[in-house]
Amino acid sequence: MSMEGRTCVITGSARGIGRGIAEHLGAKGANVVVNYRSSEEAALEAADAIETAGGNAVTAQADVAVREEVEHMREICHEAFGSADVLVNNAGITADDQFTEMTREEWDRVMDVNLGGMFNCTQEFYDDIWNADEGRLINISSVVGKQGNFGQANYAAAKSGMFGFTRTIALEFAQGGSTANCVAPGFTRTDMVENVPEKVLDRIVAGIPLERLAEVEDIAAVVRFLASEESSYVTGEVIDVNGGMDL
Repeated sequence: MSMEGRTCVITGSARGIGRGIAEHLGAKGANVVVNYRSSEEAALEAADAIETAGGNAVTAQADVAVREEVEHMREICHEAFGSADVLVNNAGITADDQFTEMTREEWDRVMDVNLGGMFNCTQEFYDDIWNADEGRLINISSVVGKQGNFGQANYAAAKSGMFGFTRTIALEFAQGGSTANCVAPGFTRTDMVENVPEKVLDRIVAGIPLERLAEVEDIAAVVRFLASEESSYVTGEVIDVNGGMDL
């Protein structure tokens, strides 16, 4: 599943799952736009790693919740590589609180980034994906969007909303031969999860049939398939990568 010559925009790709996806696609020969909001140093490190592995990369600072900044990211992509073939909407935030204590600001910020950012980026790159020979939209959701999670009503609602958005855009893109799919990772070994207390992690792992956390590479490999030409008959799907948590 070579990505040679394909241009991929991955939002929130300076660290975590997004960075793993960016480096994985870059290692397969892709041109990668590494997006970040504030972690410039980490984004530059990710771009260096991609180029060392044989890909091409540029960094693009943009808060996906701000339309003008997303427009600028599209300009950076077009200047460096031309039109995008693949858009991965990965950028997301949390603002956890029990619902009775959750503020409207916490609700709105999570919606603005997780759903509003997906809206902004998809609209800005819509024509690119539509016109590409093998256009691909891939949205990164979460197991929390399916199962819920205590203290994450805003995050769960946003991640669940990605499912309906993906299926609708898949219907639109089908007219032009492009696809849209969603990946819903389970608990993945990132810096955020590593900071969870050991006892809590033990309880999480105990609830996973495969008895381990996901590695970033587990998610990135599925995204690579969906980004490749080999996935041309897969669209409108929500693909769980969670070790069997819903079995």
